[in-house]
Amino acid sequence: MLKIKKSVKFSHKENRMKKEGDVVSSRGSIYNNKNLLALLKNRFYWMNNFINEDFKGIEVGAAAGFSKNFIKCKNFKISDFSNEEHLDYKNIDAQNTGFKNNEFDFVIASNMIHHLPYPLKFFKEMNRILKKKGKLIIFDAHCSILLQFVLILMKHEGFDFTKNVWDEVEPAADSEDLWSGNSAIPYLIFNNQDEFNKNLGSKFTIKYIKRCECLLFLNSGGVTSKTFYIPLNNFFLKIFAKIDEFLSLIAPGFFSLAYKIVLEKN
Repeated sequence: MLKIKKSVKFSHKENRMKKEGDVVSSRGSIYNNKNLLALLKNRFYWMNNFINEDFKGIEVGAAAGFSKNFIKCKNFKISDFSNEEHLDYKNIDAQNTGFKNNEFDFVIASNMIHHLPYPLKFFKEMNRILKKKGKLIIFDAHCSILLQFVLILMKHEGFDFTKNVWDEVEPAADSEDLWSGNSAIPYLIFNNQDEFNKNLGSKFTIKYIKRCECLLFLNSGGVTSKTFYIPLNNFFLKIFAKIDEFLSLIAPGFFSLAYKIVLEKN
């Protein structure tokens, strides 16, 4: 994949998005913004294909916890590395959760892997807490040409293709700033299957991987951090979703802004 730059990082003061990290405010906006609701449906509904209603599941790095509106499971909880009231489990480090061995049938990680300083520690921890054949269900950034351009334009988070995501000593993202991010991390993990198998093949098998999302996100107004958007009705939002599927099919390296991934514990 082409790279506009190999590495770019912005300070929070440079960020052109509004309300960065304001999860409380973002929780109240979901049903007031049809664009955002359509985006979140596309981000979460597909996960139910890999989930039984009687499973035991957890989301790590849940932030605003939107998943609870869309995941169909009786015993599904959310956690994050914060103490927000809406969380079922507070102050949970996804790289060292403290949960029991083989506790969960599935774990959801939505837009949080690109914030992890040590992704390998995270995958080892997920392997530990998942049952055999348990699913790690991932939605995260795909650092396409378009996403690189958007991040540079908005000065939001950043990306660094030079990092070694398999290193447990040198961080791939800022370990002191949870709201920073390296949006190249998912690409560095999943683009090279040989490297993935070398580092994680004994622990996980990739059962599903798809590149997705474009216009729905760009005109959503933002999920947690906010920006300008043009309100659309359901008809046009469905058209946008179809266009996104087409763009991700013909040129994912240019257009696709995200991954949908399912890993199964070996």
